[in-house]
Amino acid sequence: MRRRQFISLLGGAVAVWPLMARAQQSAIPVVGFLRPTRADESGHLVAALRQGLRESGYPSDKVAVEFRWADGQAARLPKLAAELVALKVAAIVGSVEAVLAAKKATTSIPIVFVTGADPVAAGLVSSINRPGGNMTGVSFYDVPTTGKRLALLRELVPEANVIAVLQDSNFAILQAETREIEAAAGALGQKIVTFKAGSEQEIDATFLTIAKSGAGAILVGAGPFFNGRRNQLVGLAALHALPASYSFAGVVGAGGLMSYGASQIDAYRRAGAYVARILKGEKPGDLPVELPTNYELAINLKTAKALGLSVPPSLIARADEVLQ
Repeated sequence: MRRRQFISLLGGAVAVWPLMARAQQSAIPVVGFLRPTRADESGHLVAALRQGLRESGYPSDKVAVEFRWADGQAARLPKLAAELVALKVAAIVGSVEAVLAAKKATTSIPIVFVTGADPVAAGLVSSINRPGGNMTGVSFYDVPTTGKRLALLRELVPEANVIAVLQDSNFAILQAETREIEAAAGALGQKIVTFKAGSEQEIDATFLTIAKSGAGAILVGAGPFFNGRRNQLVGLAALHALPASYSFAGVVGAGGLMSYGASQIDAYRRAGAYVARILKGEKPGDLPVELPTNYELAINLKTAKALGLSVPPSLIARADEVLQ
C-alpha cells in the first residue's frame, strides 16, 4: 500500500473514531439529577442514589448521571429542568420543588421524586397506589412527625418554657407543617414562638433573634433547604447554646443534638432502585409511591453534655442511634 493511501485511510479511521465513541456512549442511559441545593451539600444523597442503581444492576459504567444544581436559588429550577429535558435524559430524579419544575417541562420523560412532602397534597401525583402519567417516587413524609419531635424535645428540655420553631419560608408544604406544630403545642400546653428563614443570611440573623428571645430550645422545620444547610444550623445552635431538634437523619453525626424522622438517605437509595426499574422498561405511572415504613430517633450525648443537658434514660432506651 502506498504511503499516501495509508495516510488517507488512517485519517478516515481517526474521523470515524469519535463517532463510534459517541455511539457507544449513547448506549449508556443518562439520568438527570436536579436539586435546589448546592452540589457540596448533597454528596450523601448522590451516593445513596448510585447505591440504589448499583444494587439494581446499574453501576457507574452502565449509567451516567447529569447533575443540575440551583445553588439555593429555586427560581433557577425551571431553566435547569429544561436543560435536562433538552438532553433527552432517560429519567429525572429530584426533590419536590425540582420535580414540580420538571413536571412542567415534560410529560414524557419519567420523573422519580424524593420528597418529605405528602406527594398527593404537593400535586406530584393523583394517587399513591397508581400515580399515572410520567411520575412516581419515594416519600419520607416527615410533617406528621413534627408533633412527635416537639414532644421529644420537650421531654429532653422540660425546663424550656418557650420553644422556638424555625421554618423554611420557601417550604412547599409550610402550611401543613405549621398546622401540625400548632396542634402539637396546644396538646402539650407548650408555648412556642415561630420564626421563618429562606436564605443562608436569614438563618444567621434569625438564630441571633431566637437567642435574644429567651427561648430554651429550638425545633428546626423540615424541607430540602434546611437539610442542605445542616452544618450551618448545627453550628449556629452550638454557637448560641440552643438545644435543637431536627427532622433529617444524619444531622446527629454532624454534631446535632437530636433528630427524629425517616431516612432521606434510604429514600434516595430506593429512588435509585426505582430508576433502575424504569430503565428496564417499567412505566413510572404503574409504580406505586413508596412511603416510609419506620422513623428513627437519634441522640448525640456529647452535644447534650456540652449544653449541660441530662438525657433521660427512658429517652436513650427509645433511641435507635446514640452517639457518645
